[in-house]
Amino acid sequence: MSILICGSLAFDTIMTFEGRFAEQILPNQLHILNVSFLVPGLRREFGGCAGNIAYGLRQLGSPAAPLAMVGNDAPDYLDRLQGLGVDTRFIGTTSDTYTAQAMIMTDRDNNQITAFHPGAMSQAHMNRVPMDAGIRLAIVSPDGRDAMLQHAQQLHDAGIPFVFDPGQGLPMFNGEELVHFIRLATWVTVNDYEGRMLSDRTGLSFEAIAAQVNGLIVTLAEHGCEVWEGGQKTVVPGVKATEVLDPTGCGDAFRAALLHGLAQGWALPRCVELGNRIGATKIATRGGQNYRFVNA
Repeated sequence: MSILICGSLAFDTIMTFEGRFAEQILPNQLHILNVSFLVPGLRREFGGCAGNIAYGLRQLGSPAAPLAMVGNDAPDYLDRLQGLGVDTRFIGTTSDTYTAQAMIMTDRDNNQITAFHPGAMSQAHMNRVPMDAGIRLAIVSPDGRDAMLQHAQQLHDAGIPFVFDPGQGLPMFNGEELVHFIRLATWVTVNDYEGRMLSDRTGLSFEAIAAQVNGLIVTLAEHGCEVWEGGQKTVVPGVKATEVLDPTGCGDAFRAALLHGLAQGWALPRCVELGNRIGATKIATRGGQNYRFVNA
């Protein structure tokens, strides 16, 4: 069963700041902010939500097919995905733009500052959901605004169950649009901050959102997750990482595990339990797509 991943493919430039952002920023001088951070550690990784989720799915033994758009600088990335066994048939290429780029800086407390250039991702809506490719499960993850709107509608119209996980893309949508996403989706996943924003913009409580889908998942970092089903809340405990080395991509690792479990027909709390374990594994290792799941 193919799992379609609607989302971004990007290059991540990851920088390590050995101090604390809070010690470099004067709260009463934000109107004339002018700061510079020395970053001794820097590396460039293959990233983007769709790429990271596909990597995680392949590590767990599940098929992965990103629906994304890349630029004229992406041949190495496509080779990378194909080498992992990822289905790249639904990845489009533009000739006049760069692939999306994320510049991520992390301080010693794992706070992050990110700059993002969308590049080819802005044209992701040009790729339509394939209707005859054996897709039985999908996710709409952070991507171009038009792409997220259109892909959600196309998946619903095709009768393909999907997870709506807007992530950092949530602020792009108003309350009416978010309500529409919820009505189309089969499951909804947000972190605690996004969950509060989703509830505030839609005017819907978690119970009301969960009543419209098969399940609502609210992740609480190391504290685990809330799983809302049929008006009932189940708290799935978190998994403590042995060592916090790199938080970049741990949310996508969680998404991969969630999709893997759903594809197996598992109950939602079991899917989330695996997601917590995989997310903790990712945060305890370095590298965007260079970690391994052991005894998952």
